[in-house]
Amino acid sequence: MTEISSVAVIGLGYIGLPTAAILAGSGLRVHGVDVNQRTVDAVNAGSVPFVEPDLDRFVQKAVAEGLLSASTQTPVADAYIVAVPTPFHADKSPDLSYIEAAGRNLAPQLRGGELVILESTSPPGATERLAEVIHEARPDLAEAGTLLFAHCPERVLPGKVMTELVTNDRIVGGSSKAAAEAAKGLYETFCRGEILLTNLRTAEMAKLVENSFRDVNIAFANELSMISRDLDIDVWELIELANHHPRVNILQPGPGVGGHCIAVDPWFIVDAAPSAARIIRSAREVNDSKPEWVIDQVKVKAFDVQQATGRAPVVAALGLAFKPNIDDLRESPALNIAVAMAEQFTGSTILAVEPHVDELPASLAGRDNVELVDPAAAIERADIVVLLVDHAAFADLKPLAVGKHVVDTRGQWREARVL
Repeated sequence: MTEISSVAVIGLGYIGLPTAAILAGSGLRVHGVDVNQRTVDAVNAGSVPFVEPDLDRFVQKAVAEGLLSASTQTPVADAYIVAVPTPFHADKSPDLSYIEAAGRNLAPQLRGGELVILESTSPPGATERLAEVIHEARPDLAEAGTLLFAHCPERVLPGKVMTELVTNDRIVGGSSKAAAEAAKGLYETFCRGEILLTNLRTAEMAKLVENSFRDVNIAFANELSMISRDLDIDVWELIELANHHPRVNILQPGPGVGGHCIAVDPWFIVDAAPSAARIIRSAREVNDSKPEWVIDQVKVKAFDVQQATGRAPVVAALGLAFKPNIDDLRESPALNIAVAMAEQFTGSTILAVEPHVDELPASLAGRDNVELVDPAAAIERADIVVLLVDHAAFADLKPLAVGKHVVDTRGQWREARVL
């Protein structure tokens, strides 16, 4: 293929837009593509439609220099990076419809020799499916065999994306050695980490394994929290003590597992090898069950309040995002718990607190018993305070000191045990 001077990034979400901005920052001409006109307009205005530290600075500079633009239409480019959602169906099987749509939309723009990279976290075989869709639309290019296909999964932490895009090692899988080398050359324009080459399916599986490893370990911590509750043990003290062993590193429990990666990716492995993926399936089931366990703890507090006051309690749900200090609500157990409380606690007012959003998400908006309030108002009004996300904005709140019932799923307000 010819030297890459222009790149089209398909999907301007939490991974696509940072990737587009950092590529433009390295001097390439980048055109972003998204189905959401509001996202396109925001990027063209040099603004960012979601919270990610430092991203706004990269986008503003790239747009001002004429190196980054966006539209809803796929352009002609030397390379294409597909960074679209990969959700799952109701039966937990992977939904590749966004990847297939991206392939069909970019196929008419191809001239031959382009590099097509799938960055979306995907089940084994997804990049081959993308190639198949493109070749079905362009049998002339299938016959010529000049297109290069690669898979390069993102490996970044929300809140640190702009740093980790540069510093983290990358895995690149190629449909051929030439494809892998071409993709490596593109990522070398900004990535200072080691770039490791392999085949397509191994690259796809590597990302799933990384996230499944995290999921299994979080499930162990979440299961410990439920066991500890039954045994009247402070789980955070327990984990802290156990972690003093030189070969033990237990993670922290929480209300479940969220985000588009850890809460989703293990199911891709289960779907690919259902009879063999027993531990991975069990971990997913433990983590998926944790929100209902949290709701049960709130119900106990609600019963106590109702017995004491004769009325349904006001419940504050602190945090809706899937992790601290971001606005990302994808697969968020905190949001799911807030929705479930709104549905099940019909006589109660639910005070939703999420300092990183300006309006209620669709699943809570329009409900008569839900209000979006600031942290101070929530603590003042609530009978029960449920800490679901350990945002920095909540660290100095002291609901116990003002006599509130508290369900702390993150241990952020845990007082030292007096022995």
